[in-house]
Amino acid sequence: MKFFRQIFLAIKYFWLPIILTSATALTLTACNPANFKSVAAQMPQLVTAILSDPKTFNYPLSQESPNVFPLIYEGLTTENPITGKIEPSLAESWEISDDKLRFVFTLRKELKWSDGEPLTADDVVFTFNQIYLNEAIPADARDVLRIGESRALPKVRKIDAQRIEFTTPEPFAPFLGTLGLPILPAHTLEPFIKTKDQEGKPIFLSKWGVDTPPDQIIVNGPYKLERYDTSQRVVFRRNPYYWRKGPKGEPQPYIERIVWQIVESTDTSLLQFRSGGLDTVGVSPDYFSLLKVQEKQGNFKIFNGGPATGTTFILFNLNKGKRDGKPLVDPIKSRWFNTVEFRQAVAYAIDRQTMINNTFRGLGKPQNSPISVQSPYYLSPEEGLKVYNYNIEKAKELLLKAGFKYNNNQLIDAQGNHVRFSLLTNAGNKIREAIGSQIKQDLSKIGIQVDFTPLAWNTYTDKLSNSLDWEVSMLGLTGGLEPNDGANVWSPEGGLHMFNQKPQAGQKPVQGWEVASWETEIAKLYIQGARELDPAKRKEIYAETQKITQENLPFIYLVNALSMSAVRNRFEGIRYSALGGAFWNVHEIKVTD
Repeated sequence: MKFFRQIFLAIKYFWLPIILTSATALTLTACNPANFKSVAAQMPQLVTAILSDPKTFNYPLSQESPNVFPLIYEGLTTENPITGKIEPSLAESWEISDDKLRFVFTLRKELKWSDGEPLTADDVVFTFNQIYLNEAIPADARDVLRIGESRALPKVRKIDAQRIEFTTPEPFAPFLGTLGLPILPAHTLEPFIKTKDQEGKPIFLSKWGVDTPPDQIIVNGPYKLERYDTSQRVVFRRNPYYWRKGPKGEPQPYIERIVWQIVESTDTSLLQFRSGGLDTVGVSPDYFSLLKVQEKQGNFKIFNGGPATGTTFILFNLNKGKRDGKPLVDPIKSRWFNTVEFRQAVAYAIDRQTMINNTFRGLGKPQNSPISVQSPYYLSPEEGLKVYNYNIEKAKELLLKAGFKYNNNQLIDAQGNHVRFSLLTNAGNKIREAIGSQIKQDLSKIGIQVDFTPLAWNTYTDKLSNSLDWEVSMLGLTGGLEPNDGANVWSPEGGLHMFNQKPQAGQKPVQGWEVASWETEIAKLYIQGARELDPAKRKEIYAETQKITQENLPFIYLVNALSMSAVRNRFEGIRYSALGGAFWNVHEIKVTD
């Protein structure tokens, strides 16, 4: 099962605010908290928490958040979340040809894997040619590497042990950023690619699951996996072969161990943080006032990075296809969902300002675009982006125009069917549960009955990405500066084109899958935007994509919370940003006590 990652941005930075929600401090080696405190006192460590277990330790097969990969892997480049600039990572430098089609990367000297083996150009070529560019591997990375109308992939070859050449068929503006994709170890994984199972598929597809002993997961990032206890915790230990050094040549990272406790809800996280045993917690609007007055007493600071980079939205299942002869969506409801006036009416009927005032305690902003407000390609309402301010009368007018009617204040379609659908989201997220409850109430005012049902994470994501058995959903995607990082959201073939999902590799086929003309137009514009090197012209292209998305509403965007985290004052070197969170620079953060 694969889902819920906006390409590699969801893992590109360490703990984006919508991924990290909390922290708890429990024992690592036994159930006795005293043992934990004794161990904790002997080494610098950071204890955080996540709401659900990791789904895989195999990066190319992962789409979920949270995931372990920001801590254990790095790529050739990285994006600085403070400056937005692309910076060297495993590559110390690169050269670009005058025609912008050839990139030569030079690796840092003496790079090593966590098992002490050298990391060379062979690993880079293996990672791209045998994994990301290999059609036998269902890796979403391929979507952001496809170039132009032909959807061609770059060519990758080794020059020597330290240098790698990438060539593209045409100029591709986001290319440097896409090379932040993790580099994987050839000496460990290549046999898994070459060996096939009984169906002729690489056994790589079944390797490095969460049942793999952590010491077998070979990595190049600041940390390596030390332990995973299902439904309890994930433990990371400093990678002794990590390449970064401090100003005096001392090895980084400085924090020896990181612990992710797996907790059932954000309420539990808050309780653990307030009890004094936690290191950091994501500050949701409903927690802000409570925590703000405790900053001094609790010896922590709340960091505020402004509006979060991610998005929260509801979406209708627009898939008209069938599986095994059965429609994925009830044809009656499918007609409603595929009527643009219906979707626009729903958007007008949602009272976002009340949502901001109540659920977000005033600590949120309306979201109207798939592109993060921090991005230079964001189109604001002042620049012509359509918005759907709360307007019940407008909503009803659109419904009547589309052929719907009212019977005793209940909405019915032209055939007399009562308009009723289920709205799903993931359980345990109080903000989303509150939003869902308000949407249920808001839509009742235009005669729509909503059955709001939070589901366990695994059940929820299986419906969205595998069985495709759902009607309306609410979820979110992480964001960033580069629009093309959302290529697999907007390409009809993409792994995150979730509102009209084409089955992915290994899934049961769907008959009668259709793509609307506006979906095709958005996809074409994303290709044009990636090809254009002039930032001003790129903005014009992405402005058009935002206008189309807001007119057709594949996603009905809701509210963006402020990006806030509380961090104990004992951590030195925090440079907080909405794009990277509190610990994006974890390698250089120190513990002062």
